[in-house]
Amino acid sequence: MNNQSINLQSATPESLKTRQVTPILKLVIFGMGNLHLALPIKSVYKVVNHTTVYSNGLKPIGVTHLGESEVTVVDLHQQFFQSSQSNHSPSGNYLVMVKNTIGELYGIPVADSPLVIEVPLSGIRVLPESYRRANTLHLASHVAVIPQEGAPLTVFLLDVDRLLSIFQELAAAQLLLAGVKQKERLG
Repeated sequence: MNNQSINLQSATPESLKTRQVTPILKLVIFGMGNLHLALPIKSVYKVVNHTTVYSNGLKPIGVTHLGESEVTVVDLHQQFFQSSQSNHSPSGNYLVMVKNTIGELYGIPVADSPLVIEVPLSGIRVLPESYRRANTLHLASHVAVIPQEGAPLTVFLLDVDRLLSIFQELAAAQLLLAGVKQKERLG
């Protein structure tokens, strides 16, 4: 027992001086059109094989069955590019499941299996607010520049709070539209 404390004491001060820990953020990265988007891994509940999404196709929102639950699905490809990603990639689709602060699940359809990578915090930059207000990528809060062979990979980090608020806005708009249609039928 004495040896262990001696070893720990003798190794700790010097190794701490020479070891430098680089803070990292684990991201779940997925392609969306010609963009690379990411979510912090702590925001992702899980990734599942894509299931049938029920939607009228007018808005980028639908619902899918996941086990014993119904899950709201938001097609960010349609939101950003005005066309559904399922039209471009008929097979091999996945849903990235995001869980909000009240425990509600939301799904984001993606064409290819997402990747989990570690990015140094030094490689993540805040997007200017003027860009966020003017661009369809207003859901992104940061950008990561990841070195790789050839050109660096630029990844837009989605702001989970904004992402979840757009889910709620789209769901409310869908309910309002359904109410208007029902009123028209009744009367």
